[in-house]
Amino acid sequence: MSDNQNEPREYDAVRGGQNSIPVNAAVLGGIPGVKNRLASPIIEVKIVALSEALKYGEAGLDVIIQALHDESMQVKFAVYSLLKDRNEEKIQRQLQNYFPTLEFDVITVDAEGQENSRRKSFAHYFPEDLGNGVVLEMVYIPSSTFMMGSPATESGRRDDESPQHQVTVPAFYAGKYLITQAQYEAVMGNNPSHFKGKKRPVEQVSWDLAVELCQKLSEKTGKIYRLLSEAEWEYACRAGTTTPFYFGETMPTDLANYNGNYPYGAGINLLYRGKTMDVGSFGPNAFGLYDMHGQVWEWCSDKWHSNYDGAPTDGSSWETGTDNYYRVQRGGSCCNDAVHCRAALRCYGSGDVSDRLGGFRVAVALAVPSSLYSL
Repeated sequence: MSDNQNEPREYDAVRGGQNSIPVNAAVLGGIPGVKNRLASPIIEVKIVALSEALKYGEAGLDVIIQALHDESMQVKFAVYSLLKDRNEEKIQRQLQNYFPTLEFDVITVDAEGQENSRRKSFAHYFPEDLGNGVVLEMVYIPSSTFMMGSPATESGRRDDESPQHQVTVPAFYAGKYLITQAQYEAVMGNNPSHFKGKKRPVEQVSWDLAVELCQKLSEKTGKIYRLLSEAEWEYACRAGTTTPFYFGETMPTDLANYNGNYPYGAGINLLYRGKTMDVGSFGPNAFGLYDMHGQVWEWCSDKWHSNYDGAPTDGSSWETGTDNYYRVQRGGSCCNDAVHCRAALRCYGSGDVSDRLGGFRVAVALAVPSSLYSL
Protein backbone atom coordinates (compact mmCIF):
# COMPACT_ATOMS: atom_id res chain seq x y z
CA MET A 1 0.00 0.00 0.00
CA SER A 2 1.33 3.48 -0.89
CA ASP A 3 2.40 5.92 1.82
CA ASN A 4 1.02 8.80 -0.24
CA GLN A 5 -1.92 10.13 1.77
CA ASN A 6 -3.47 11.73 -1.33
CA GLU A 7 -3.54 8.50 -3.32
CA PRO A 8 -6.71 6.38 -3.25
CA ARG A 9 -6.31 3.60 -0.72
CA GLU A 10 -7.61 0.05 -0.52
CA TYR A 11 -10.10 1.20 2.10
CA ASP A 12 -11.66 4.66 2.10
CA ALA A 13 -13.29 6.26 5.13
CA VAL A 14 -16.94 7.12 4.69
CA ARG A 15 -18.08 10.62 5.58
CA GLY A 16 -21.72 11.69 5.95
CA GLY A 17 -24.82 9.59 6.47
CA GLN A 18 -25.15 9.68 10.22
CA ASN A 19 -25.20 6.23 11.84
CA SER A 20 -25.26 4.57 8.41
CA ILE A 21 -21.90 2.80 8.81
CA PRO A 22 -20.74 1.12 12.03
CA VAL A 23 -18.03 3.00 13.90
CA ASN A 24 -14.49 1.92 12.86
CA ALA A 25 -15.89 -0.17 10.00
CA ALA A 26 -13.91 -0.29 6.75
CA VAL A 27 -15.64 -0.23 3.39
CA LEU A 28 -14.43 -1.24 -0.04
CA GLY A 29 -12.34 1.49 -1.66
CA GLY A 30 -11.73 2.51 -5.27
CA ILE A 31 -14.47 2.55 -7.89
CA PRO A 32 -16.20 -0.52 -6.37
CA GLY A 33 -16.39 1.35 -3.06
CA VAL A 34 -17.86 4.43 -4.73
CA LYS A 35 -20.46 2.32 -6.54
CA ASN A 36 -21.28 0.52 -3.31
CA ARG A 37 -21.97 3.81 -1.54
CA LEU A 38 -23.98 5.12 -4.47
CA ALA A 39 -26.32 2.18 -3.87
CA SER A 40 -27.01 3.47 -0.36
CA PRO A 41 -30.54 4.72 0.39
CA ILE A 42 -28.98 7.66 2.28
CA ILE A 43 -28.63 10.77 0.10
CA GLU A 44 -25.68 12.20 2.05
CA VAL A 45 -23.67 9.00 1.55
CA LYS A 46 -24.31 9.11 -2.21
CA ILE A 47 -23.25 12.74 -2.48
CA VAL A 48 -19.97 12.21 -0.63
CA ALA A 49 -19.25 9.15 -2.80
CA LEU A 50 -19.70 11.30 -5.91
CA SER A 51 -17.18 13.87 -4.74
CA GLU A 52 -14.67 11.09 -4.01
CA ALA A 53 -15.21 9.58 -7.47
CA LEU A 54 -13.26 12.52 -8.92
CA LYS A 55 -10.09 10.89 -7.60
CA TYR A 56 -10.41 8.04 -10.09
CA GLY A 57 -10.03 9.82 -13.43
CA GLU A 58 -12.13 8.76 -16.40
CA ALA A 59 -13.61 5.79 -14.53
CA GLY A 60 -14.76 8.16 -11.79
CA LEU A 61 -16.26 10.59 -14.31
CA ASP A 62 -18.26 7.77 -15.88
CA VAL A 63 -19.66 6.85 -12.46
CA ILE A 64 -20.60 10.48 -11.76
CA ILE A 65 -22.33 10.82 -15.12
CA GLN A 66 -24.28 7.62 -14.50
CA ALA A 67 -25.57 9.12 -11.26
CA LEU A 68 -27.65 11.53 -13.35
CA HIS A 69 -30.08 8.61 -13.62
CA ASP A 70 -30.59 8.60 -9.84
CA GLU A 71 -34.17 9.26 -8.78
CA SER A 72 -33.09 11.89 -6.24
CA MET A 73 -32.93 15.45 -7.55
CA GLN A 74 -30.43 16.21 -4.78
CA VAL A 75 -28.04 13.67 -6.29
CA LYS A 76 -28.56 15.18 -9.74
CA PHE A 77 -27.82 18.62 -8.28
CA ALA A 78 -24.60 17.23 -6.76
CA VAL A 79 -23.56 15.83 -10.14
CA TYR A 80 -24.23 19.20 -11.73
CA SER A 81 -22.16 21.01 -9.08
CA LEU A 82 -19.25 18.66 -9.75
CA LEU A 83 -19.34 18.81 -13.55
CA LYS A 84 -20.83 22.19 -14.50
CA ASP A 85 -17.46 23.81 -15.32
CA ARG A 86 -15.94 20.92 -17.27
CA ASN A 87 -15.72 21.32 -21.03
CA GLU A 88 -15.60 17.70 -22.21
CA GLU A 89 -18.21 17.14 -24.91
CA LYS A 90 -19.61 13.94 -23.39
CA ILE A 91 -20.09 15.68 -20.04
CA GLN A 92 -21.79 18.75 -21.47
CA ARG A 93 -24.02 16.53 -23.63
CA GLN A 94 -25.19 14.57 -20.60
CA LEU A 95 -25.75 17.69 -18.50
CA GLN A 96 -27.75 19.19 -21.34
CA ASN A 97 -30.09 16.19 -21.24
CA TYR A 98 -30.91 16.77 -17.59
CA PHE A 99 -30.22 20.51 -17.23
CA PRO A 100 -31.04 22.27 -20.52
CA THR A 101 -29.39 25.61 -21.28
CA LEU A 102 -31.14 28.94 -21.66
CA GLU A 103 -29.58 31.48 -24.00
CA PHE A 104 -30.53 35.15 -23.63
CA ASP A 105 -29.32 38.72 -24.12
CA VAL A 106 -28.19 40.77 -21.13
CA ILE A 107 -28.73 44.49 -21.70
CA THR A 108 -27.30 47.46 -19.84
CA VAL A 109 -28.17 51.13 -20.30
CA ASP A 110 -26.40 54.45 -19.81
CA ALA A 111 -27.48 57.23 -17.42
CA GLU A 112 -30.14 58.40 -19.93
CA GLY A 113 -31.59 54.92 -20.36
CA GLN A 114 -30.08 54.28 -23.79
CA GLU A 115 -28.76 50.79 -24.45
CA ASN A 116 -24.97 50.76 -24.20
CA SER A 117 -24.21 47.05 -24.19
CA ARG A 118 -25.78 43.75 -25.15
CA ARG A 119 -24.13 40.38 -24.60
CA LYS A 120 -25.12 36.75 -24.87
CA SER A 121 -25.37 34.81 -21.64
CA PHE A 122 -26.36 31.28 -20.65
CA ALA A 123 -27.93 29.55 -17.67
CA HIS A 124 -28.80 25.95 -16.85
CA TYR A 125 -32.31 25.14 -15.72
CA PHE A 126 -34.62 22.23 -15.12
CA PRO A 127 -38.30 22.09 -16.14
CA GLU A 128 -40.94 21.05 -13.61
CA ASP A 129 -44.05 19.60 -15.26
CA LEU A 130 -47.17 20.72 -13.38
CA GLY A 131 -49.55 18.92 -15.73
CA ASN A 132 -51.85 20.00 -18.56
CA GLY A 133 -48.99 21.63 -20.43
CA VAL A 134 -48.03 23.93 -17.54
CA VAL A 135 -44.27 23.97 -16.89
CA LEU A 136 -42.26 25.70 -14.18
CA GLU A 137 -38.68 26.55 -15.21
CA MET A 138 -36.10 26.64 -12.41
CA VAL A 139 -32.80 28.41 -13.15
CA TYR A 140 -29.46 27.60 -11.53
CA ILE A 141 -28.11 30.45 -9.39
CA PRO A 142 -24.40 29.95 -8.57
CA SER A 143 -22.95 30.53 -5.12
CA SER A 144 -21.07 33.76 -4.44
CA THR A 145 -20.62 36.65 -2.01
CA PHE A 146 -22.18 40.08 -2.51
CA MET A 147 -22.82 43.34 -0.68
CA MET A 148 -26.44 43.47 0.48
CA GLY A 149 -28.18 46.81 0.95
CA SER A 150 -27.54 50.18 -0.66
CA PRO A 151 -24.54 52.51 -0.36
CA ALA A 152 -25.03 55.90 1.29
CA THR A 153 -24.61 57.56 -2.12
CA GLU A 154 -27.60 55.83 -3.75
CA SER A 155 -30.43 58.23 -4.50
CA GLY A 156 -33.70 57.31 -2.80
CA ARG A 157 -32.14 54.92 -0.29
CA ARG A 158 -33.87 54.39 3.05
CA ASP A 159 -32.52 53.62 6.49
CA ASP A 160 -33.88 50.08 6.38
CA GLU A 161 -31.46 49.31 3.53
CA SER A 162 -28.51 49.59 5.90
CA PRO A 163 -26.02 48.74 7.15
CA GLN A 164 -24.67 47.44 3.89
CA HIS A 165 -23.09 44.07 4.66
CA GLN A 166 -21.41 41.10 3.01
CA VAL A 167 -23.47 37.94 2.50
CA THR A 168 -22.38 34.59 1.09
CA VAL A 169 -25.24 32.84 -0.70
CA PRO A 170 -25.07 29.09 -1.41
CA ALA A 171 -26.11 27.89 -4.85
CA PHE A 172 -29.83 27.31 -5.39
CA TYR A 173 -32.49 27.24 -8.09
CA ALA A 174 -34.94 30.12 -8.59
CA GLY A 175 -38.00 30.48 -10.78
CA LYS A 176 -37.11 31.95 -14.16
CA TYR A 177 -40.36 33.87 -13.89
CA LEU A 178 -42.73 34.97 -11.20
CA ILE A 179 -45.35 32.30 -10.51
CA THR A 180 -47.90 32.71 -13.27
CA GLN A 181 -51.65 32.48 -12.97
CA ALA A 182 -51.60 29.21 -14.92
CA GLN A 183 -49.00 27.74 -12.55
CA TYR A 184 -50.86 28.93 -9.47
CA GLU A 185 -54.13 27.46 -10.71
CA ALA A 186 -52.42 24.16 -11.61
CA VAL A 187 -51.29 23.77 -7.99
CA MET A 188 -53.94 25.61 -5.97
CA GLY A 189 -57.03 25.13 -8.13
CA ASN A 190 -58.03 28.81 -8.30
CA ASN A 191 -56.83 32.18 -9.58
CA PRO A 192 -57.23 35.22 -7.29
CA SER A 193 -55.66 37.72 -9.72
CA HIS A 194 -57.22 41.03 -10.76
CA PHE A 195 -55.28 41.42 -14.02
CA LYS A 196 -56.29 38.11 -15.60
CA GLY A 197 -54.03 36.24 -17.99
CA LYS A 198 -52.56 32.75 -17.82
CA LYS A 199 -49.04 34.00 -18.54
CA ARG A 200 -49.31 37.03 -16.29
CA PRO A 201 -47.93 36.81 -12.74
CA VAL A 202 -50.42 35.79 -10.10
CA GLU A 203 -51.30 38.63 -7.71
CA GLN A 204 -53.60 39.36 -4.79
CA VAL A 205 -51.79 36.56 -2.94
CA SER A 206 -50.93 36.59 0.77
CA TRP A 207 -47.65 35.30 2.18
CA ASP A 208 -49.59 32.41 3.76
CA LEU A 209 -50.95 31.36 0.36
CA ALA A 210 -47.52 31.62 -1.25
CA VAL A 211 -46.13 29.29 1.43
CA GLU A 212 -49.07 26.93 0.94
CA LEU A 213 -48.33 26.69 -2.77
CA CYS A 214 -44.70 25.84 -1.97
CA GLN A 215 -45.86 23.07 0.36
CA LYS A 216 -48.23 21.61 -2.22
CA LEU A 217 -45.59 21.86 -4.92
CA SER A 218 -43.15 20.00 -2.67
CA GLU A 219 -45.69 17.23 -2.09
CA LYS A 220 -46.39 17.03 -5.81
CA THR A 221 -42.76 16.87 -6.97
CA GLY A 222 -40.78 15.37 -4.08
CA LYS A 223 -38.44 18.39 -4.08
CA ILE A 224 -38.36 21.03 -1.35
CA TYR A 225 -39.88 24.19 -2.81
CA ARG A 226 -39.93 27.39 -0.78
CA LEU A 227 -39.85 31.16 -1.04
CA LEU A 228 -36.55 32.92 -1.60
CA SER A 229 -34.93 34.42 1.46
CA GLU A 230 -34.52 38.19 1.31
CA ALA A 231 -30.76 37.80 0.85
CA GLU A 232 -31.24 35.25 -1.94
CA TRP A 233 -33.72 37.58 -3.61
CA GLU A 234 -31.39 40.59 -3.65
CA TYR A 235 -28.44 38.47 -4.71
CA ALA A 236 -30.48 36.89 -7.52
CA CYS A 237 -31.80 40.29 -8.58
CA ARG A 238 -28.40 41.98 -8.72
CA ALA A 239 -26.78 39.08 -10.61
CA GLY A 240 -23.33 40.52 -10.02
CA THR A 241 -24.25 44.19 -10.45
CA THR A 242 -23.97 46.97 -7.85
CA THR A 243 -26.20 49.58 -9.53
CA PRO A 244 -29.77 50.42 -8.41
CA PHE A 245 -31.14 48.19 -11.20
CA TYR A 246 -29.55 45.26 -12.95
CA PHE A 247 -29.81 47.29 -16.15
CA GLY A 248 -27.76 50.16 -14.71
CA GLU A 249 -28.32 53.52 -13.03
CA THR A 250 -31.78 53.95 -14.54
CA MET A 251 -34.46 51.70 -16.06
CA PRO A 252 -36.37 52.19 -19.33
CA THR A 253 -39.96 50.97 -19.39
CA ASP A 254 -39.24 48.80 -22.43
CA LEU A 255 -37.08 46.72 -20.07
CA ALA A 256 -39.35 46.64 -17.00
CA ASN A 257 -42.99 47.23 -16.04
CA TYR A 258 -43.43 50.07 -13.53
CA ASN A 259 -44.92 53.57 -13.32
CA GLY A 260 -42.88 55.37 -15.95
CA ASN A 261 -44.37 58.71 -14.93
CA TYR A 262 -41.86 58.64 -12.10
CA PRO A 263 -38.51 57.45 -13.51
CA TYR A 264 -35.21 57.16 -11.69
CA GLY A 265 -32.28 59.37 -12.58
CA ALA A 266 -32.23 60.76 -16.10
CA GLY A 267 -34.64 58.27 -17.71
CA ILE A 268 -36.89 59.83 -20.40
CA ASN A 269 -39.72 58.87 -22.78
CA LEU A 270 -41.23 56.39 -20.36
CA LEU A 271 -44.58 54.55 -20.24
CA TYR A 272 -47.08 53.79 -17.48
CA ARG A 273 -49.13 50.69 -18.29
CA GLY A 274 -50.99 50.42 -14.98
CA LYS A 275 -51.36 46.63 -15.26
CA THR A 276 -49.28 43.47 -15.22
CA MET A 277 -47.94 41.98 -18.44
CA ASP A 278 -47.04 38.44 -19.51
CA VAL A 279 -43.92 37.13 -17.81
CA GLY A 280 -40.90 37.19 -20.11
CA SER A 281 -42.04 40.40 -21.81
CA PHE A 282 -39.06 42.35 -20.44
CA GLY A 283 -35.32 41.89 -20.23
CA PRO A 284 -33.62 39.29 -17.99
CA ASN A 285 -30.61 39.79 -15.77
CA ALA A 286 -27.29 37.98 -16.06
CA PHE A 287 -28.65 34.95 -14.18
CA GLY A 288 -31.52 34.58 -16.68
CA LEU A 289 -34.25 35.76 -14.27
CA TYR A 290 -37.08 37.99 -15.45
CA ASP A 291 -39.21 40.68 -13.77
CA MET A 292 -37.07 41.19 -10.69
CA HIS A 293 -37.90 44.90 -11.08
CA GLY A 294 -41.60 45.82 -11.29
CA GLN A 295 -44.63 43.71 -12.29
CA VAL A 296 -45.67 42.53 -8.77
CA TRP A 297 -44.18 42.66 -5.29
CA GLU A 298 -42.41 39.40 -4.45
CA TRP A 299 -42.94 37.75 -1.07
CA CYS A 300 -39.75 36.56 0.61
CA SER A 301 -39.58 34.08 3.49
CA ASP A 302 -38.10 36.46 6.10
CA LYS A 303 -39.81 38.26 8.92
CA TRP A 304 -39.59 42.04 8.64
CA HIS A 305 -36.80 43.87 10.46
CA SER A 306 -36.37 47.64 10.30
CA ASN A 307 -32.66 47.41 9.40
CA TYR A 308 -29.90 44.84 8.88
CA ASP A 309 -28.39 44.94 12.37
CA GLY A 310 -27.91 41.27 13.28
CA ALA A 311 -29.00 39.95 9.88
CA PRO A 312 -27.72 36.51 8.78
CA THR A 313 -24.69 36.56 6.50
CA ASP A 314 -25.18 33.06 5.06
CA GLY A 315 -28.16 33.75 2.80
CA SER A 316 -30.66 32.13 5.15
CA SER A 317 -34.12 33.44 6.04
CA TRP A 318 -34.13 35.83 9.03
CA GLU A 319 -36.70 34.42 11.45
CA THR A 320 -35.36 35.62 14.83
CA GLY A 321 -35.29 38.95 16.65
CA THR A 322 -38.92 39.92 16.19
CA ASP A 323 -42.36 38.52 16.96
CA ASN A 324 -44.27 40.51 14.34
CA TYR A 325 -46.21 38.82 11.55
CA TYR A 326 -44.93 41.09 8.82
CA ARG A 327 -43.08 39.45 5.95
CA VAL A 328 -40.63 40.99 3.51
CA GLN A 329 -41.60 42.02 -0.02
CA ARG A 330 -39.19 42.97 -2.79
CA GLY A 331 -39.02 44.30 -6.34
CA GLY A 332 -41.83 46.84 -6.64
CA SER A 333 -44.81 46.55 -8.98
CA CYS A 334 -46.32 47.78 -12.22
CA CYS A 335 -47.90 50.68 -10.32
CA ASN A 336 -44.84 51.79 -8.33
CA ASP A 337 -42.36 54.56 -9.04
CA ALA A 338 -38.93 53.44 -10.25
CA VAL A 339 -37.30 54.29 -6.92
CA HIS A 340 -39.45 51.61 -5.26
CA CYS A 341 -38.27 49.00 -7.76
CA ARG A 342 -34.56 49.26 -6.91
CA ALA A 343 -32.64 46.09 -6.05
CA ALA A 344 -32.07 47.29 -2.47
CA LEU A 345 -35.60 48.57 -1.77
CA ARG A 346 -37.43 46.73 1.02
CA CYS A 347 -41.11 46.62 1.89
CA TYR A 348 -43.38 44.39 3.97
CA GLY A 349 -46.93 43.17 4.39
CA SER A 350 -48.96 41.19 6.90
CA GLY A 351 -48.48 37.50 6.19
CA ASP A 352 -52.17 36.60 6.36
CA VAL A 353 -53.49 39.46 4.23
CA SER A 354 -53.80 39.21 0.45
CA ASP A 355 -51.81 41.98 -1.20
CA ARG A 356 -53.36 43.71 -4.22
CA LEU A 357 -50.11 43.44 -6.15
CA GLY A 358 -48.48 40.70 -4.10
CA GLY A 359 -46.93 37.81 -6.00
CA PHE A 360 -43.86 35.61 -5.67
CA ARG A 361 -41.37 33.25 -7.27
CA VAL A 362 -40.13 29.98 -5.80
CA ALA A 363 -36.77 28.43 -4.97
CA VAL A 364 -35.32 24.95 -4.62
CA ALA A 365 -32.27 24.48 -2.40
CA LEU A 366 -29.24 22.56 -3.57
CA ALA A 367 -28.90 20.17 -0.65
CA VAL A 368 -25.24 19.33 -1.25
CA PRO A 369 -22.13 19.92 0.86
CA SER A 370 -20.86 23.51 0.67
CA SER A 371 -17.46 22.15 -0.42
CA LEU A 372 -19.00 21.23 -3.77
CA TYR A 373 -20.06 24.79 -4.60
CA SER A 374 -16.56 25.82 -5.58
CA LEU A 375 -15.77 22.74 -7.65
